[in-house]
Amino acid sequence: MNQFATKAQAQEARHLLQVYGQLPIEPTAAKGVYLQCGEQQILDLYGGHAVAALGYSHPELLAALQAQATTLFFQSNAVALPVRAQAADALIDMAPGKLDRVFFANSGAEANENALRIACRLTGRRRVAAIEKGFHGRTAGAGAVTWGSADRWYGFPDTPFDVDFIPRDDAAAVARGITEETAAVILELVQGVAGAYDLAPDFVTAIAARCQATGTLLIVDEVQSGIGRCGAPFAADIYGVAPDLLTTAKSLGAGFPCSALLLSGEVAAAVGPGDLGTTFGGGPLACALISTVIEVIKRDELMARAAALHAQLAAALPVGPAIALQGKGLLAGVRCSRPAREIQSELLTAGILVGSSADPQVFRLLPPLVLESEHIEQLLAALAKLPAA
Repeated sequence: MNQFATKAQAQEARHLLQVYGQLPIEPTAAKGVYLQCGEQQILDLYGGHAVAALGYSHPELLAALQAQATTLFFQSNAVALPVRAQAADALIDMAPGKLDRVFFANSGAEANENALRIACRLTGRRRVAAIEKGFHGRTAGAGAVTWGSADRWYGFPDTPFDVDFIPRDDAAAVARGITEETAAVILELVQGVAGAYDLAPDFVTAIAARCQATGTLLIVDEVQSGIGRCGAPFAADIYGVAPDLLTTAKSLGAGFPCSALLLSGEVAAAVGPGDLGTTFGGGPLACALISTVIEVIKRDELMARAAALHAQLAAALPVGPAIALQGKGLLAGVRCSRPAREIQSELLTAGILVGSSADPQVFRLLPPLVLESEHIEQLLAALAKLPAA
């Protein structure tokens, strides 16, 4: 039997490391919220891990990319660029609380790595607290605060700091996990890989208060939840917390590799020339797209749409094997009455792509923010045809 489901998988296997579990489809084109896979059109409710914020072939995104590419394709941070300044202005205008400085990077892991490094350096402490089930990336620091990485893939002989994991939603454990020796707490307010699990508000409030009491920096990881995906500019706006540092990526460039670390003025004052660096972060193509993504999301009121679509789906459940909804906006987890992998496979057969998660009973919805109500109805109709048990 051929071990490869598609021709492209066999082609990749010639030289690419086989480290990814891949779906049995081969997209050849995409437009709006649909993938074209040969003769089959598939509704994409996964968005490439929450990346395709404006869907596919969005005319303004393509125009911005072409205009910038034909004007100035690349220059490093060795020179100042108006397009970079404009992207930073747009991002800070959207940022919560006291955040008013930006460092552009290439990936969510890189942004988290720099946030953790700044926290350790600024405080002089060597402990970091994280939340059980959280995922923050695969670099040395980001991987160290990712739940379960040491048992599965971490690989390094030592972590760059000591890590304390706080049980999820256990407010009583916060004081034990955050002390005067803790440099920072890093958390996802909506844990993406864990199944779009939204943390309890009282738990988040307890963490923020404990950080204030112990001089610990609060890092909010919005790599997946930010840039309007949760129905607000950032999940921090929904929870009413004011982080010292915030990271974001994925939807930020709508498919172009980029990320950002946002800092408060107080934290930024401790960072000087040479303390951080990146070759490609803040490149002109990425910055042109960042500005465009933010402009379209605001102008077309896509944040309100994300919240409305979440409410529409929640109100319709249970249906078929889908019994409950968690998460915020279009970072949603659907809890199922039978294994989510089964549901994912059956929906794909019906022409709908959803994502898996670390929770075996939850599949994830991370679709483009341009999704419409009719697409939610298409998902509901497909779920209604599936057996509940």
